[in-house]
Amino acid sequence: MLTRLYHHPVFREHLTTPGHPERPERIVAVEAALEAEAFQNLDRVLAPEGAVEAIYRCHSVDYVRRIARTIPEEGIARIDGDTVVSPRSFAAALHGVGAACAGVDDVMSGEARNVFVAARPPGHHAERETAMGFCLFNQAAVAARHAQAAHGLERVAIVDWDVHHGNGTQDIFWSDPSVLYVSTHQMPLFPGTGARDETGAGNIVNVPLRDDDGTDEFRAAFSEAVLPALENFRPDLVIISAGFDAHHRDPLGGLNLTEADFDWATGKLLDIAGRHGHHRLVSILEGGYDLQGLSQSVAAHVKRLMVG
Repeated sequence: MLTRLYHHPVFREHLTTPGHPERPERIVAVEAALEAEAFQNLDRVLAPEGAVEAIYRCHSVDYVRRIARTIPEEGIARIDGDTVVSPRSFAAALHGVGAACAGVDDVMSGEARNVFVAARPPGHHAERETAMGFCLFNQAAVAARHAQAAHGLERVAIVDWDVHHGNGTQDIFWSDPSVLYVSTHQMPLFPGTGARDETGAGNIVNVPLRDDDGTDEFRAAFSEAVLPALENFRPDLVIISAGFDAHHRDPLGGLNLTEADFDWATGKLLDIAGRHGHHRLVSILEGGYDLQGLSQSVAAHVKRLMVG
């Protein structure tokens, strides 16, 4: 079994305003990094369009319809000060959801050992009823619900190492102990959530880091909080909200991680998936806004996935 990569040209067609950090060049940089010789054995598959019914497991019908009505026929429309859409944004978001769900199907069937979804817009800030933080639909959350609905999994873990807290994922699973949400993130920082005492039904584990924290603090957080929570939960499937804006080059955060840290953390999560979930792991791109830091970090992450 190989590592499968989901990609699609539509992810370049979600246009944002000039100077916006969540821009098409992010996917261009990721795809260029994964064209290197080291990645020739990646199983590359076009992301399918997702079903809106899958989205309804995490977002209300009214919310999805509101997003659809916001899409302009031309130009750019604003949802809020940070979150914008263009004519192909809904299609891009649907393909992101489709890739996330297909990735779950792949690891469940054994067609792939693990999966990386190179999609945009990101998703982890999208709450059940609110789009924000560049995000429209919460792909990681939809993938978790798909794993439960389509494959009967009892315990799904979502691990989020984006520099920003995934308030949307926390909101969706706040009272559901069948999904463990574990997040390392900088605090204080947008969106202002993610304190240690935000624990939901005991299934939310927030491990905030401070501005200027780096390798030592991140790895300690993983070793002392993230990994023990996962071991105790024994997930049937691990989903990664793989944001790379905790990289030291990133303009939107103040953490000082390197690509070696993402490589290390990926290895630890592969170990967890191997012990408890038959090696099933799906990783979904979230943030990362310095193109060099993003491309180098994705390369390190996917190399580790390919080693398995």
